[in-house]
Amino acid sequence: MVMELVAELLKLMILAALAIAGVLVITIWKKNQTLKVTYIRFIIQAASLAAVYYLFTYPVRPLYIVAFILIMTLVLGRFFCGWICPFGLYMDVLTLIRKALKIRYRIIPDKLNKLLHNLRYAIVGFFLVLAAFLYIIDTPATTKELTLTALGLSGVFEQMYLLLGPVVPLIVPWEGPLEIGRIYFSFPYIREVMLYSGENFATVAALIFLALVFVGSFFIRRSWCRFCPTGISLAVVNKLKGFKWAPVLHLDKNETKCTKCGICKRVCPVQVTEIYEEKGGKIMTSMCMLCLRCVEMCPYEDCLRLNLGGKTVFKSRNWLEPAELD
Repeated sequence: MVMELVAELLKLMILAALAIAGVLVITIWKKNQTLKVTYIRFIIQAASLAAVYYLFTYPVRPLYIVAFILIMTLVLGRFFCGWICPFGLYMDVLTLIRKALKIRYRIIPDKLNKLLHNLRYAIVGFFLVLAAFLYIIDTPATTKELTLTALGLSGVFEQMYLLLGPVVPLIVPWEGPLEIGRIYFSFPYIREVMLYSGENFATVAALIFLALVFVGSFFIRRSWCRFCPTGISLAVVNKLKGFKWAPVLHLDKNETKCTKCGICKRVCPVQVTEIYEEKGGKIMTSMCMLCLRCVEMCPYEDCLRLNLGGKTVFKSRNWLEPAELD
């Protein structure tokens, strides 16, 4: 038992070491200041994908994973969406392919974009009401059964498994919908699509869903993130007196150094406009995924900052003029 635990710890240490090595290589090698953070984010996303697959090799209760994501959102904002989410990585890869093919992305109207953002609350609300209805008409017989179904997001709580949709890796350690050489493949939300489509239309519905996701994500940056129910933000609790601190990880803007050049608005993959529109101080928007593309591209020294608990951990710099050490 001890040796097995040591072996698992060594696997985690090797994965962490590879991620750190990748970050260090990018930091030293990549001189272009407008792409350095983007490359680092890809390294962390890839390491996170491997960690997610590794996590699913254990019988972890799905409710624990959902709770972890929601608590992380409360404390760190949508950091999970920008830096960890496997589905986000898949969409970023499609963006790289589009750039390589020199195809221009599409911009959707701001009103539609904000409508899609609000749609995530309606989606989660619908499935919460559905779960409550099913609970009323089919209440688990015992407390033990209730606990097990809740922890496993099964039975009357199966609808809430939707919140784990974007976390599903492409290769899964369970019997997935596609098998090639004893390796099982899946995709975010495929389980839900096939489940709710019925046995006769499951395959067709899955193919249609994949086609829509690939086309949408190819032409519209981070298309799914705009209404992803898992990306639901707890920023609404900021209106409560006891939660003014949340999230502790956030963007901050120095109004005196902003020239309204509009770069932050143009480079944002989910078309966040608050960073451009707000005068200054803590940027309060639940649409921001903290990908830091705006901070990375802002050409004005210390205009935009990423703050953690009041301390600046990353800030914009004047990349128009090379630094003395470059």
